[in-house]
Amino acid sequence: MNPTRPNTSAFPAVAVHGHVTFLGAGPGDPGLLTLRAVEALAAADVLIAEPEVLDVVRTHARAGVDTPQLTVADDLSAAAGVPVIRTPLALNDVANLVMEAARSGRRVVRAVTGDPGLDGNAAEEMLACATEGIPFEVVPGVATAVGVPAYAGVPLSGKLGADVRFVDARNASARCWSEVGASDGILVVSATLETVSAAAAELVSAGRKPDTPLTVTVAGTTTRQRTWSATLGTIAQVFKQGKILPSPEGSRPVIAVVGEHGAAARREELSWFESKPLFGWRVLVPRTKEQAASLSDQLRSYGAVPHEVPTIAVEPPRTPQQMERAVKGLVTGRYEWIAFTSVNAVKAVREKFEEYGLDARAFAGIKVAAVGEQTAAALVEFGVKPDLVPSGEQSAAGLLEDWPPYDPVFDPIDRVFLPRADIATETLVAGLIELGWEVDDVTAYRTVRASPPPQDTREAIKGGGFDAVLFTSSSTVRNLVGIAGKPHNVTVIACIGPATAKTAEEHGLRVDVLSPEPSVGKLAEALAEYGAARREAAKEAGESVYRPSERRPGARRRRTT
Repeated sequence: MNPTRPNTSAFPAVAVHGHVTFLGAGPGDPGLLTLRAVEALAAADVLIAEPEVLDVVRTHARAGVDTPQLTVADDLSAAAGVPVIRTPLALNDVANLVMEAARSGRRVVRAVTGDPGLDGNAAEEMLACATEGIPFEVVPGVATAVGVPAYAGVPLSGKLGADVRFVDARNASARCWSEVGASDGILVVSATLETVSAAAAELVSAGRKPDTPLTVTVAGTTTRQRTWSATLGTIAQVFKQGKILPSPEGSRPVIAVVGEHGAAARREELSWFESKPLFGWRVLVPRTKEQAASLSDQLRSYGAVPHEVPTIAVEPPRTPQQMERAVKGLVTGRYEWIAFTSVNAVKAVREKFEEYGLDARAFAGIKVAAVGEQTAAALVEFGVKPDLVPSGEQSAAGLLEDWPPYDPVFDPIDRVFLPRADIATETLVAGLIELGWEVDDVTAYRTVRASPPPQDTREAIKGGGFDAVLFTSSSTVRNLVGIAGKPHNVTVIACIGPATAKTAEEHGLRVDVLSPEPSVGKLAEALAEYGAARREAAKEAGESVYRPSERRPGARRRRTT
């Protein structure tokens, strides 16, 4: 057994050959991966994934996993300065990649879109493994033809005993269309955005009524999902009126559901996914990646597409000796309290602990205070439960309201360790001194303006490509404008509190959303409520455009579908 390779009871080591797991990654939503799939990915030495699902599965693989590309770039296009065309590898080439990796004794995960049991190429690769005696297993995934209609609000069970058939329009023969055309059951058609109208015409020619309801969904289960409702006879006209043009990057796969199953007529009521309050909104999150993670997850739950742009960079203090003395003082009993006002302060102390070979046990006997839910969570992750978190406003002022005055009877030590940023205000220090405490005010880290984001991001910010931007402090306003420019006037501006809103207005920005509490979670909630109200108002006005970025000049002509 290779001791460097992860091993679990679910995926036992193999003595002679490696092992291949054929894994279904679902239609596109990362949340549709099964627990078994995550287990397999964590144990993989080699990850061979379809380009469409590589990003979905790669986050669950261990660091250093080998990920061969399944496409080849067109070097001539790249050299000419035009968009690079990537050509998929031939079936035999992919199978050879899988077999070669397995022959070397490695654990291979072969990830495909949807379910491997419905993938003809995966079936051929399974047969090759069986022929050569290489052990393999199959981890089913959510089939695209089933998952996409569920996300589009189109149940496939219109009535008890309804006949449901699945057809791949790209491989359908005239005989196939005759058979399904004569049927009155529900039909799930896999096609492309460019060929679905022709498939509808084939069905009408084969005997289906032109007024048979039809729904067409592109980019199903992702935040780019879009669904059209029509009939077999009108879908071509719907696409023409909506200027649904061929995609510049090639054919886009779609799932079309055909049939008199009742659900199509009530799709708007059943469309739980596309009706999320911020569905499809591109939301700019100007925070560091570590700070933005939980906020981005919350935004995704509302259907948004978060785009994280760091506006500050964190660097060590110029003179680390002060921080080193303070950390040693923690161990020797110099302090009664330590107060953390940011996640970065927790990170700075934790890194210094690791440098000295210390862990959370060094906090024994010391009271710990934290400002903000994210700071408290970072401490808990470190193994430290805060003794004091503000009961009201999550700020230095809120912490001072709850901080006990120094009492020589109950407090054997009168000193507080305050690790903070170089640009922090003096409010907390002054307040603690007023309460009778001595304070070691230590610069634990420096904050500097981050480098400008890529050009396409800067252009999207200034050109209205983002639907909203969340400002969580005055510094994020100043820094974002400084490194990328002012957001376009169609972009919704959401601020965490009055001070941040004032800074935004001073920079010429219109504040649309103000968080009821100084919390990033409440800020995201407030934006979701704003989005829901905006969507409802548009529906009442008979409009189909909900996203702010779609209202900028020329936006309707730049179709993404």
